[in-house]
Amino acid sequence: MATEDLKMTFRIGGDMEVFRMGFGAMRICGSGVWGWPTDREETRDLLCAVLDLGINLIDTADAYGPETSEYMISDALAPYPDDLVVATKGGLVRGGPGDWKPDGRPDHLRRALANSLRRLELECIPLYQLHAVDPAVGIEASVETLAGAQQEGLIRHIGLSNVTVEQLEAALRIVPIATVQNRYNLRHRVHEPVLEFCEKHKIGFIPWYPLDTGNLAEEEDSVLSRIAADQDATTAQIALAWLLYRSPVMLPIPGTSSVEHLEDNFDAAELHLSTEEVEALSALGLDG
Repeated sequence: MATEDLKMTFRIGGDMEVFRMGFGAMRICGSGVWGWPTDREETRDLLCAVLDLGINLIDTADAYGPETSEYMISDALAPYPDDLVVATKGGLVRGGPGDWKPDGRPDHLRRALANSLRRLELECIPLYQLHAVDPAVGIEASVETLAGAQQEGLIRHIGLSNVTVEQLEAALRIVPIATVQNRYNLRHRVHEPVLEFCEKHKIGFIPWYPLDTGNLAEEEDSVLSRIAADQDATTAQIALAWLLYRSPVMLPIPGTSSVEHLEDNFDAAELHLSTEEVEALSALGLDG
């Protein structure tokens, strides 16, 4: 897209307008995305700072903690502002730090949804996402369960995470899909076909791990480092800004446990990249 056409809002599902720089709440848990944060009051202040900055998309999951991220969000922010989109996910279970297993069985998803509603203190979740496709179940059975919950008024919009184009197409034959959340960043773009599909169909694309720049940021004379120096910005801010320029459906959700880091990430939305800078950064992808 041309740099002069950058628009900073997006309507998820066509009716929930969000600022395109959101907040990912995975890192407000303990080490290994397990347990409570070390300083719960500090985390509470962080979540309040998210709203103070004007961010109105917060992404979490029942597997973060597990459960603790959702509890922290409701404790700090409920009752929520009318324009806040709290997005959560179900379909992964945890056995310990670093242990993530898919469970897309209909009965599990129904329980997970009910528990997320309770923890988040909501009667309807604005955006509920299938966290991963369970190979033992298949995407159709899982999505049909979420579609049923949507008809009951428990979910406003349905999203998917960690899916292929084929899986997304299969889900769309069952119910409208508002967002897709896949790994995508300046360095890793294996899901480029999914992003292009989302852009064509005006489906929000939420890139997880948006700040993985690896050795692109480590070399002092790299393209990323030079552009950051020219912009008087950090390499992380440039990586986030590039995501915003990459597609109008892109909704980055950088996460942090620090208010200072939160503000740095948010400032990336104020950067203006030239067409030449965007093209130079776009040429850096390492994995397709």
